Amino acid sequence: MTPVTTHPNPSFAQLGVRDEIVRALAENGIEHPFAIQELTLPLALAGDDLIGQARTGMGKTFAFGVPLLHRISSDSDRPLTGIPRALVVVPTRELCIQVYEDLLGASKYLMADDTRKLTVTAIYGGRPYEPQIEALQKGVDVVVGTPGRLLDLAQQGHLQLGGLSTLVLDEADEMLDLGFLPDIERILKQIPDKRQAMLFSATMPDPIITLARTFMTQPTHIRAEAPHSSATHDTTEQFAYRAHALDKVEMVSRILQAEGRGATMIFTRTKRTAQKVADELAERGFKVGAVHGDLGQGAREKALKSFRTGEVDVLVATDVAARGIDIDDITHVINFQIPEDEQAYVHRIGRTGRAGKTGIAVTLVDWDELPRWSMIDKALGLDTPEPAETYSSSPHLYEELNIPAEAGGTIGKARSASGTRSAGGTRTQSSRRSSGESTEDKPARRNRSRRRTRGGKPVGSHPESGEQSAPSAATGGDAASPEQGEAPSSGRRRRRRRPSKASAAN
Repeated sequence: MTPVTTHPNPSFAQLGVRDEIVRALAENGIEHPFAIQELTLPLALAGDDLIGQARTGMGKTFAFGVPLLHRISSDSDRPLTGIPRALVVVPTRELCIQVYEDLLGASKYLMADDTRKLTVTAIYGGRPYEPQIEALQKGVDVVVGTPGRLLDLAQQGHLQLGGLSTLVLDEADEMLDLGFLPDIERILKQIPDKRQAMLFSATMPDPIITLARTFMTQPTHIRAEAPHSSATHDTTEQFAYRAHALDKVEMVSRILQAEGRGATMIFTRTKRTAQKVADELAERGFKVGAVHGDLGQGAREKALKSFRTGEVDVLVATDVAARGIDIDDITHVINFQIPEDEQAYVHRIGRTGRAGKTGIAVTLVDWDELPRWSMIDKALGLDTPEPAETYSSSPHLYEELNIPAEAGGTIGKARSASGTRSAGGTRTQSSRRSSGESTEDKPARRNRSRRRTRGGKPVGSHPESGEQSAPSAATGGDAASPEQGEAPSSGRRRRRRRPSKASAAN
């Protein structure tokens, strides 16, 4: 007799979700809801207002997406006409695309009427207005968008908000952090008073609670874990190391070679640092992409697509991308620079350890970042206020993160070219490491090397004496020379030697 296996959670079908939605979710391997989904679905399907609170990566999208699609497609009193019936407001472009794709997949078997399918569209900045306006003019049932572009199109008369029956604010705390609350309030003034409202967030700061009270009707506050639960994932193993800025790329290069390392996200605070780290890792042989504000929307979407498909397995990003990537198999998150506060930390490391899977989060804390890290550590109860001083050669780094002993600063072709110069004129990491040089010292070392040659002959060999001369400031021997930031021309070096030549001739 074959034993009967049971699942601890009811299925979406058992919770009363429409067959078309259940079928679409099952085709993606989704049959049983996560905790936040199971708790919210009965209330949301009944049309109640609710506040859903759960850690990042625990399934909030389908917690509002499934009941949203079910209700607007099942309301026989208000058939779908192409005027937006549901609006989902999200803080970032990346999250907008992700939520749009999730809702599009879940709704693929739903019909608006006998002649057309239910339609979902994404409205966000960084893309031309015309295609988005054209989509709205053709008729849309569900709109997912960012506050700025939504408000623009509404004020221009292209986006009609008077027919909404469902409003969702997703990642509300992030919208607060990004300063979107004034735009949200303007949008709220344009939607009907009688509608269902759902607000979802990983954290619940006071301004968000105040906002909820102003536009929601007796909302039920649902938490997917006990109030005392940690804000961070129990399935994510966290490490913090005190690291020198000049050694961080070296450390990251070794962490990326850890056994079992899969898709990895690296977070920085600044756009410039994000691009710099991505460029350096690419030079070292890693498959890496970048997402930050200096990139156009097309480039950002291309990088995210490459990361999702596995074309690149390392993505360097600023916090703008922290809410927009919903990939269940990210194994490592590395905080190259620590975030501004504990909420940003929670959202960053929430990229791994998702959907019950395990993950590793590594935070590199520079000396001047210690005060901020202490506040984050205290707020989250991480019990690591003073991380251990760690370098790329520290044995405990290799041991704790399961890094092979032979791991170096480069991989693949970059490693095989050790000791040579790349097309950009910089040496590979192996040659720099053998001379005790940090990765951040490349410009100074490159200038020193150039000063030691003239016309293919070593500068150190005096043309008249035939003896090896000692290094001087003129030949680049002084690493602290104020001229190290630039590479002087050979003509300048000759002018500096003329007085000694003239005296020798006399």
